[in-house]
Amino acid sequence: EPSTPTAGAARMAAMENVIVLVNRIQRACTVLGDHGGDGAAASLPALWEALPSVAVVGGQQSSGKSSVLESIVGRDFLPRGSGIVTRRPLVLQLHKTEVGEQEYAEFLHAPRRRFTDFALVRMEIEDETDRLTGRSKQISPVPIHLSIYSPNVVNLTLIDLPGLTKVATEGQPESIAQDIENMVRLYVEKPNCIILAISPANQDIATSDAIKLARDVDPTGERTFGVLTKLDLMDKGTDALDVCFYFTFFCEFELIKDLIMLNTCSSR
Repeated sequence: EPSTPTAGAARMAAMENVIVLVNRIQRACTVLGDHGGDGAAASLPALWEALPSVAVVGGQQSSGKSSVLESIVGRDFLPRGSGIVTRRPLVLQLHKTEVGEQEYAEFLHAPRRRFTDFALVRMEIEDETDRLTGRSKQISPVPIHLSIYSPNVVNLTLIDLPGLTKVATEGQPESIAQDIENMVRLYVEKPNCIILAISPANQDIATSDAIKLARDVDPTGERTFGVLTKLDLMDKGTDALDVCFYFTFFCEFELIKDLIMLNTCSSR
């Protein structure tokens, strides 16, 4: 049966309703202690793990993962710093509002507080992370739920996961690299999880931790999207087109179903 504008609009409306429903179920799961993995009901099948999701996976520090998320939102709101900055999963729920309405953010753990200053959103993420993990740079699988309401976003839920690392820093157990990988795998191994694999253009793509992990859990690339960042930080004398071609070739034939290239500006 041929598609019509009316039928297309109806399908889009139905999809929007599904996204809203999934958002509500995710929030309910967190309140009830069901966040998958090591949650309170780990011995039972987790409803959280049955829900569709989009997981953002990056390699070590400065892969451009935060810049990708902030580009999608159009706001600077994520913590910055050295070492492992993301130490708890951040479930980022975007809600599109009417044109002209003020942008604001809300946290599930602080339902009566509305944030219009996104610098305070960053501080709240840091404080809520420290509340469970302390200042010892430990990690926790318990997610932080952040909802952003804005006319400049689309209805979408993204899960920001801790960046993959190889070496423990001061105050972290030697097992931190494996602990983070295990946490990330809990999300990306799900067959209904879409993976955004972040790789910076100023590093060797063939050794990308994010792509390596994505290839491991999704060898056919049916649910993985490659995201190439930091094209503006490539070494002098290198050709951006060559890097993009190599990335596209590498992903198309070995891993990734599609390609998103994001040029994140530096302060240099």
